Amino acid sequence: MELSNQNGNVKLTLPVDQFLNYLKSEKQLSLNTQINYRRQLYALISLAKEVEILTWQDLDSSAVRLLISRSKQTGLQARSLSLRLSALRSFCDWMVKNKLLTANPARGVLNPKLGQHLPKNIDIDEINQLLNIDYNDPLSVRDRAMLEVMYGSGLRLSELVSLNCRELNLTDGEIRVMGKGNKERKLPLGRESIKWIKHWLPMRDLFIPQDDALFISKLGRRISPRNVEKRFAEWGVKQGLSSHVHPHKLRHSFATHMLESSGDLRAVQELLGHADLSTTQVYTHLDFSHLSEVYDSAHPRAKRGK
Repeated sequence: MELSNQNGNVKLTLPVDQFLNYLKSEKQLSLNTQINYRRQLYALISLAKEVEILTWQDLDSSAVRLLISRSKQTGLQARSLSLRLSALRSFCDWMVKNKLLTANPARGVLNPKLGQHLPKNIDIDEINQLLNIDYNDPLSVRDRAMLEVMYGSGLRLSELVSLNCRELNLTDGEIRVMGKGNKERKLPLGRESIKWIKHWLPMRDLFIPQDDALFISKLGRRISPRNVEKRFAEWGVKQGLSSHVHPHKLRHSFATHMLESSGDLRAVQELLGHADLSTTQVYTHLDFSHLSEVYDSAHPRAKRGK
């Protein structure tokens, strides 16, 4: 989305474009993150004229609140409003750093309150039902291997499609994954993941791979995130699951089942590649009775009468 200089917005668009270039060249953020920042900041530019913001130096905390209020009037929900405010905060931080602003006017503006949202997981019986793919054609074997790795190691979708053959260590049952912020981590591969990767690798050669990508399309190219989403959803229907199957739901199910079995939040944090423990805590939705049992058995002054 571009705004022409004829609209009188060059004083707003030029710093934004410089900031986006900084995110790309210096911060090296993912393309999706860059696109999200661009979308949010240009949406704010579109609203700026309504609140008499002609340059970013006109921005103060009152104007920030007004921009967020106008965004809400367009139908944006709390989570999207928080994302927009976060993009503005980061942009203003960059302007302060580059002496385009003396202070960040978005810092004092609170995020809209978010409703409690917990991504739904798939229970273990349905996971087993989903993974009971016994077809022997190459694409079915590939999909089974992708499902096993996604659920078995708790990968992000972007991590799954980025996997390369050279990052596999099937002897030791490990794989190297490049996560957010180009942070590499080593993850264990489950027995079933190893089994189905070994089944897939000879079939992979049938599609004449164009690079080292572990999972490829029929054309031999690295499989796309959209293709993975489509195939997973189709398998959910074919295997008779009651809910939509999405890659993130498998990652969430991995986290949920690991936490329910081990209770080791920090280990799950490491496996998921979360920088902050609070991010991992979103994945915990153990019921209160379970927490009460843990409390009763672990706390020295919690022996309550039964």
